[in-house]
Amino acid sequence: MDMKDALSAFGALSQKTRLEVFRLLIRAGDAGMTAGEIGEALDVRQNTMSANLAVLLQSGLVRNEREGRSIRYFADLDGISELLTFLMADCCGGHPELCAQVIETIACGETC
Repeated sequence: MDMKDALSAFGALSQKTRLEVFRLLIRAGDAGMTAGEIGEALDVRQNTMSANLAVLLQSGLVRNEREGRSIRYFADLDGISELLTFLMADCCGGHPELCAQVIETIACGETC
């Protein structure tokens, strides 16, 4: 990931509804959600949801798969990993042990 891609990802997440969608898809995991399910969960109209999903898709943080006549959306773990790697690339000035707690929290949350 380069600076341009990172800025696109951050731009996508800088709007409230898109951030809520992204966090909802993270929670949905492998099951993902259809646009209708996402819109219903967040009480967002279909045309607004479509526009927000398009921005998230473009940013590389969300992916989709066609299921017959509907489309299911997922958090794109590869895109998320690339963004986190970009952010942590120069972690702690060459002393990665100083970043261990941050990396551990990212890897497994507060359950570690």
